[in-house]
Amino acid sequence: MTVRPLKQIRLAAHFPGVNNATVWADPRSRSQIEFSSFEHLARTAERGLFDFFFLAEGLRLREHKGRIHDLDVVGRPESITVLNALAAVTEHLGLAATVNATFNEPYELARRLATLDHLSGGRAAWNVVTSSDSFTGENFRRGGFLDRVDRYTRAAEFVSTARELWDSWTPDGLSRPFAHRGQHFDIAGEFTVPRSPQGHPVVIQAGDSDEGREFAAATADVVFTRQASLEGGRAFYADVKGRLAKYGRTFEDLKIMPGVSVVLGDTAAEAQEKAAEIRRQQTSPQTAILTLEQIWGVDLSSYDPDGPLPDIDPVAEPTLTQGRTRRGNTLEIAGKWRALSKEKGLSIRETVIEAGGRQSFVGTPQAVAAELDEFVQRDAADGFILVPHLTPAGLDEFVDRVVPLLQERGVFRTEYKGTTLRSHLGLSEPVWKG
Repeated sequence: MTVRPLKQIRLAAHFPGVNNATVWADPRSRSQIEFSSFEHLARTAERGLFDFFFLAEGLRLREHKGRIHDLDVVGRPESITVLNALAAVTEHLGLAATVNATFNEPYELARRLATLDHLSGGRAAWNVVTSSDSFTGENFRRGGFLDRVDRYTRAAEFVSTARELWDSWTPDGLSRPFAHRGQHFDIAGEFTVPRSPQGHPVVIQAGDSDEGREFAAATADVVFTRQASLEGGRAFYADVKGRLAKYGRTFEDLKIMPGVSVVLGDTAAEAQEKAAEIRRQQTSPQTAILTLEQIWGVDLSSYDPDGPLPDIDPVAEPTLTQGRTRRGNTLEIAGKWRALSKEKGLSIRETVIEAGGRQSFVGTPQAVAAELDEFVQRDAADGFILVPHLTPAGLDEFVDRVVPLLQERGVFRTEYKGTTLRSHLGLSEPVWKG
């Protein structure tokens, strides 16, 4: 019988500081905008030999009930600018920026990403996101022109066009004119940045919808996803990887990395107690009601967060909150939350705590290392994007206590072998298509 070699775990660090996931009340919490915070987390990730450092994006301050959402972060710097600065204080760590394909243009973005790839020696990545949000679009000349059904069509053409631009320089340094004629873009000229050290920046895609999965199978190098269980992870993994062959791709061409949180303790009981306290801090009474209002789409300020869920149904198209990603079918969500509340006798706040959040790994360092390894070896993931609850020191304990155990298991590197992000992730350099 052939024994499959141990899969190597991929790890990335998500910079916290968005939504209520960050525990700002913790005395160790620092600024989400000062460079020292970004530097601390990036240096910690590199000390832990992580594959890349990941920044989210916000193009407009969110509003709730017509006012700036005061339970959210106010002030989010532009991602690529921050990553260019981090390139100077790191040597190996990949640098991933979330940039919206709806409110940007291929030439300008391809140029910025290629520049980051050169400045970092081949460590750039682009997390492609889309939007049909006219509220965010008000900040841009075109406004919210894009129908929701067209967002992945534009994104696919955007990525394809960016790759045409990156390929307009030959590997030996010759520039050639480019011309793209498509549904969304009609551009021609010459690209100003030579082919970068890893050929193309790594492309990351975030999204669990069917159209998002298809887009990832056709286009992405990494998928940033969210799965709540080993079984759910395995189903997602099999589904997305199963779509690769029709695009001439192999399982190794796409890495699936769910976003997760980790809580450690010296004992299992201590870890569970810490995790419960973090969830309580993340979901204050105010946050619980606000979260409920995002689902129900109506003012619920008269409800007691320690009382039962509303007995009314959500409105069909909730608009109370602006600038936040839609959660999906609100009637279905409300039904699941009611069932959960009834089954466990939970209040509004307890239900939001129980139902919310991404998959967490909670336990001793040994137990967490074993569970992370199981997810990867059983094809529920290729690795993980860690989302700490604390800015900027939230990765320190994981790097100190869990990474050495993964190395002992033989499933995580003990040193960086290559120089580019593609080499870290085990991705081949793209074939030049000039």
